Amino acid sequence: MATLDRVARSFLLGELVSGMALTLKTMFKPKHTINYPYEKGPLSPRFRGEHALRRYPNGEERCIACKLCEAVCPAQAITIEAEPRADGSRRTTRYDIDMTKCIYCGFCQEACPVDAIVEGPNFEFATETREELFYNKQKLLENGERWEAEIASNIALDAPYR
Repeated sequence: MATLDRVARSFLLGELVSGMALTLKTMFKPKHTINYPYEKGPLSPRFRGEHALRRYPNGEERCIACKLCEAVCPAQAITIEAEPRADGSRRTTRYDIDMTKCIYCGFCQEACPVDAIVEGPNFEFATETREELFYNKQKLLENGERWEAEIASNIALDAPYR
């Protein structure tokens, strides 16, 4: 019985020493946590956040009203209405996304032939009311203007894999 106690004590002492050694080894390494609201971690170029509608550099909307994004959306969160213009092209008159239904799958972005609808880098879009999560065309275009530089660089970084 005394031998068992001696073995148990030496085992516990060894565990204590190895635990203290690990503590001392990691104590002076850089911290892994960040001070979130003030520091932000890196985001992947493929990150799928808040939706945005993009424009061409000349200011014209990219969306050609093909309605592929509406058709491919598994949550049926996208509603599009379109009409032909005087020059014969089609453009949207209504482009709505119900962000309460959206599951951020990215299918709308993949289906779009002209990269008009994208999921941008913004993940901080909390609202006070549910109605604020119903995005209309104007809100989506504003998001596109706000995040265009970052969206364009993310698409360029991801281009070899598309």
